[in-house]
Amino acid sequence: MPKTSARVLLVATDPVAQAAMARSFENDDAYLVTVPRIAEALDLIAAENFDAVVLDDFDPEPVGGGADPISEFRKRSPRLPVVVVANGTGSDIAIRAIKAGAYDFLAKPVDTSELRKAVSGAVAAARRMSTTVEFGGKANAEGPSPDEDALIGSGRAMLEVYKSLGRLSATPVTVLIRGETGTGKELVARALYQHGHRAHRPFVTVNCAAIPENLLESELFGHEKGAFTGAVSARVGKFEQAHGATLFLDEIGDLDLSLQAKLLRVLQEKRIQRVGGGRDIPVDVRIIAATHRNLERMIQAGEFREDLYYRLNVASIALPPLRERPDDIPDLVDFFLRRYARDSGLGRAAISTRAVRYLEEQPWPGNVRQLQNVIRKALLLSRGYAIDTPDLQEILREGADAGFESGESGRFGRFDEFARECLRRARAGEIEAAHPEMIAAAERALFAEALRQSGGNQARAARWLGISRLTLRQKLRALGLRVSRSRGESTGA
Repeated sequence: MPKTSARVLLVATDPVAQAAMARSFENDDAYLVTVPRIAEALDLIAAENFDAVVLDDFDPEPVGGGADPISEFRKRSPRLPVVVVANGTGSDIAIRAIKAGAYDFLAKPVDTSELRKAVSGAVAAARRMSTTVEFGGKANAEGPSPDEDALIGSGRAMLEVYKSLGRLSATPVTVLIRGETGTGKELVARALYQHGHRAHRPFVTVNCAAIPENLLESELFGHEKGAFTGAVSARVGKFEQAHGATLFLDEIGDLDLSLQAKLLRVLQEKRIQRVGGGRDIPVDVRIIAATHRNLERMIQAGEFREDLYYRLNVASIALPPLRERPDDIPDLVDFFLRRYARDSGLGRAAISTRAVRYLEEQPWPGNVRQLQNVIRKALLLSRGYAIDTPDLQEILREGADAGFESGESGRFGRFDEFARECLRRARAGEIEAAHPEMIAAAERALFAEALRQSGGNQARAARWLGISRLTLRQKLRALGLRVSRSRGESTGA
């Protein structure tokens, strides 16, 4: 279950079944409310907030010709996920439950771990749907609240991202989000969903890199009873859960070729087959995919299907790495300071101007996620005092993938670590090549430090570097460095 307490509504007529399912959550941080009748449950969700509903003994054909209970739940609370538990191990009842709008289906007898996993997934999905992603503004007093998730940045690179979000949100097209690890691809996917035409339906996510290959096919397409060892009943997959809704396939570049072929068939025919089944199940799903890999290079190497690439790349959004938008770093720092100061009970946190300039000069191989982690650690290290450059240098020095640090050129261990990280990213297709990445980061750190030690005197810095002043100016422009007029120090452009 999620780390913060989840409110789960359990609807079960049979007291024995109710008690058995309630025991499944006794070791979780969950607030469980149990009622015996649908009518009581409907009244409760109208009056209180819940993260998920567990519905026992679902009847797809209610007596009297009334609406099925899942439809009634959806009318009252469209984004509230319903996990159905019912007798019947075949496909029919599962298909009916999912078509009615259930988030997931479990056949009796219910395995405790399966029930907990299904409810945990439902709670996580509900929170992704309900937590708004703000974008397009600065993190100032009028900007996003630290309670919200936000895409922060007002520079030209992020403006292109916002424009793409505006164009693509309201259309049903498949979107491929591209960007290095830590740039915020999931936030963009959620923003596409929340501002889209299916925002009232579930947002289902699959991290293709986090699930073992032998389990991923079942996770995506579901399985029939007896399809493999341990498949004691039919199980719906993520495509069925996302029927009529949105499916986010994160790290799509990590799919093996056999699953790529099956995914291509689904995109072409809009039908799936469960593992171990021969029946086609129609699905209507809007696909949003994301990857940090260089898919074009993978196609050339025979590691990614070209026909699938074109199916996924109907429209694309490219997220810039943080090193290409240093002007956005002050706003990101402010946003993270407000968020983590509130969480830590520190009140209003502060950071020195030179510390912010130092952050602007870093290469940030981990991008926004790395910056976020550094700010969180710096707040703890500063113990309520203003964060200063030495605090940040100590934190970055600890990180194995933090890149070069200005003024730390004697630390060859750091140099070797960054070299290994560059080569890892090149192997993974995250960057075109390791050599230019390494050289650019080294030059940026070296030139920034030369300007600092020279007090902004470009003639002196050029002499120490062994280059002409003209070459120095050209390098500064190419590396995105400028000299602060007030203090004679270099900052990110």
